[in-house]
Amino acid sequence: MAAEAALAGAALPEQVAALGRRSVLRIARRPGQFVFPLIFPLLLFAVNASGLGAAAKLPGFPAASYEDFAIAVPFMQGALFVAITAGTDLAADIETGFLNRLALTPLKGRALIGGQLGGALVSGFMQSVVYLLVGLIVGVELKSGPAGALVLLALSTLIAFAFATLGALIALRFGTGEAVQGFFPLLFVALFLSSAFLPRNLIQEDWFRAIATWNPVSYMVEAIRSLFVVGWDGEALALGFGCAGAVLVIGLAASAASLRTRLTRT
Repeated sequence: MAAEAALAGAALPEQVAALGRRSVLRIARRPGQFVFPLIFPLLLFAVNASGLGAAAKLPGFPAASYEDFAIAVPFMQGALFVAITAGTDLAADIETGFLNRLALTPLKGRALIGGQLGGALVSGFMQSVVYLLVGLIVGVELKSGPAGALVLLALSTLIAFAFATLGALIALRFGTGEAVQGFFPLLFVALFLSSAFLPRNLIQEDWFRAIATWNPVSYMVEAIRSLFVVGWDGEALALGFGCAGAVLVIGLAASAASLRTRLTRT
């Protein structure tokens, strides 16, 4: 209780920093929690690039090679894994009573949510760096150049952080790691029902194309892809940052509301 009391007595930035440091250290102590979710999207990228390479020969395909087109997918898959990790860690704190102890202190809810997601922010950035380097190593061209690499890292980290708020929301609503894991397939369905694996203009099924058009994941994928395939596409980037920002705002607001219900202060 002494540590929680000292934490609660600190200023808001100090509270966020302390909880964020705890979140990062928790991931560092369990490297498997970071390594396996990092590798899986790369393996799927290799399989898709090998099996779907012929798709690049279709009329109207936007990229010279399927690798250039598909490199955006690992960034999105990594963000989904970050969401599950963030939600599972927060659920563990709920199940062990850590949040209940914090409820007895004047710790600010904003600090709790922001700090708990600190590990997600770091994980998202590190994953993005690895995916970018692997893409460049296998010959994927980044047409937007070095400046585009910085924008790519910013966008992909924002997307990972936005999805992490959804993981936190699920944890706060249901309070168990099993519930968070149970939502994992639903998050992946959102990826598969997007333009992640085929451009929307080449999707033949009307219902699939309509879902992909309404799916915000499509615009996040297309924004990342544009930096590799097009160079600088202002519309794609605006839509990608806008959708990621909207998910972040909604996730934070909903998490804050759920936190008020979860933490009954005495």
